[in-house]
This record gives sequence, structure tokens and C-alpha cells, in this order.
Amino acid sequence: MKTLILASSGNLIAANNVNHFLPKPLDEAKILYVTTASNKVNDASYVERTRQKMDELNFSYTEFDIVGKSEEELKKALSASDILYVEGGNSFYLLKAVRDTGFEKIVKEAIENGLIYWGVSAGSYIACPSIIMATWSDRFDRCGVTDWTAMNLAPFLIKAHYTPDMLETLKEKSKDLQLPLYVLNDEQAVLVKNGEVQLIGGGDELIL
Repeated sequence: MKTLILASSGNLIAANNVNHFLPKPLDEAKILYVTTASNKVNDASYVERTRQKMDELNFSYTEFDIVGKSEEELKKALSASDILYVEGGNSFYLLKAVRDTGFEKIVKEAIENGLIYWGVSAGSYIACPSIIMATWSDRFDRCGVTDWTAMNLAPFLIKAHYTPDMLETLKEKSKDLQLPLYVLNDEQAVLVKNGEVQLIGGGDELIL
């Protein structure tokens, strides 16, 4: 049974209703908190906010950077976890690290064995078939990445951090996409469970 939670921000980690979609409550789960994407951003204060939130909620989590890890180290970390929580940041740097380490293959095997994948922003983008959405901004160094192909855990694309003023621009940019684009504000996520897809969190559903 494959379960993915692909969110725009870390806000939902404190939402009580998320437990409804999980096999065990968050405060009983072992969380592997992958912070790799935050290595290549100018302001990573959101990582500290997430740490504080998880500490306040008494979550059991291990902070983890996939860069430089061997397949054996990745397998060991994932096998000891219930939830893989992949933090946001630089999607290009994160995708490069995924490729350099063989992370994709190991993650897919772990998901098939019951690991829950929870992505946030860049962590959600790399779960899609492509990170083309990240190219719509010049905010981040592309780290030499020119192929946008990602892990393809979900059959759609996501645009994180949506605000209504972006709508017309997104409509234009999404015209040539071959896949549905779920546009998420920072209170929303897309849940994929047992092959079904649904929006969770606050706000109206927007698919382009």
C-alpha cells in the first residue's frame, strides 16, 4: 500500500486531522527528517521552525542528509523509519543528491514495504515525474541539473506556495504540461493512498 503526502509547506505536520490518513499517529511514528534541500538556500530558518514544532509535539525524528550516503546507509535509515519526511529548499540540489546516491530506487522499495513518503515543497516536487515547476522561478542555483526528470512517485505535478496573484501566470505556464498540476497553498497537500488522490488541508482545490 503506497501512501504519499505531498505538501506545500510544513504547516500540516501539526494538523490533528492528518493522523486520520496514517497507519499510526505521528507522535507514535519514527520520522526520518531529510533536510538535504535546505543545504543550498539563503535562509533555512524554516528547518528550525519544523524542528521546534516536532519537539513541541514530542515526535520521534532523526535528522538526515542524503548527500554522500551509501546505498547501505540509506537502506538502514529508511528501514528504521515509519515516515520519510523530505523537507523543502532547492529542488535542483535535492534532485542531484537523489541521483548521486541512488536514493530513488531505495525509496521506491521502502514505500512498497509500507514507508510513508511526506514531501514538502522541493520534497514534493521530486516525488513528481518532473521538477519543471521549479524552473518557473530563478530563485535557486540549478546546481548543473539540466534534466528535470524526478522520482515519479505520483502521476501529477505540484506547484507549492500558491497565492491568488499567481493564477494567471500559472495558467499560462501550465498550458504545455502533459500532466495535471495541483496548485497548493501553504495549508494544503495532496494525499495519494491506495491509488486514490485527494486534497487535504484548507482552501479550494485548484487543478490546472
